[in-house]
Amino acid sequence: MAGEFQTSRYQLGRASGLDRRWLVDLIDAMEQAASPEVREIPCDPWLVAATSAHLARPAVSFAHCGSAYSLRN
Repeated sequence: MAGEFQTSRYQLGRASGLDRRWLVDLIDAMEQAASPEVREIPCDPWLVAATSAHLARPAVSFAHCGSAYSLRN
């Protein structure tokens, strides 16, 4: 069933004329990471600490030049 679901997602991307393969790959990676087999693997404590420190930093403000994702930059 997973193969059928993936095929239908790729066809949807082609049908709309947009390249959405990156989104399909992201969803597949997230589904794989959510599987019980992967979640049981212990995570490196240094990696957890580094990720927590990175997420604790304040968000970057682009007030001086608009959004980093703006098409008008």
